Amino acid sequence: MEIFLSVLGGFSMLVGLVGCVVPGIAGPPFSFLGLILLSIVRGWEPFSPGFLVAMAALTAVVTALDYIMPAAGARKFGASRTGFWGAVAGMLVGLLAFPPFGLIIGAFIGAVAGELWAGKQTHDALRAGWGVFIGVLAGMVLKLIASGIMTFYFVRALF
Repeated sequence: MEIFLSVLGGFSMLVGLVGCVVPGIAGPPFSFLGLILLSIVRGWEPFSPGFLVAMAALTAVVTALDYIMPAAGARKFGASRTGFWGAVAGMLVGLLAFPPFGLIIGAFIGAVAGELWAGKQTHDALRAGWGVFIGVLAGMVLKLIASGIMTFYFVRALF
């Protein structure tokens, strides 16, 4: 059972890292699951309770920011409510039509389409789309950092 849980923890870490760049997979929660599985296997010794609470908080914050940052990027670059909802619709359509990277492309196209629908000039619409794109990339980087930290501690505790 210990070997199975250790392998499952390692697989969870791998899925966590992949999930940071592939939309639709929650990367940091999978990485955190890997830490928990290794803790169970090792009798809760490799990681202190404070460390696990800190990693849980990091996971929650980064996951929340991953949803907030595209909207914040859109707002920062002048997107209207129509552009924001266009980005959300574009994310969903892109994810279904061109998984997994259609989510990012769809968000950009949706934001631009929403802004054009709202009557903005092409330049302003593209600027809002760029803001969404920057927000998505920033969220991806934060997830990679968080999952990378958890993977580092997982590997260190494993060996």
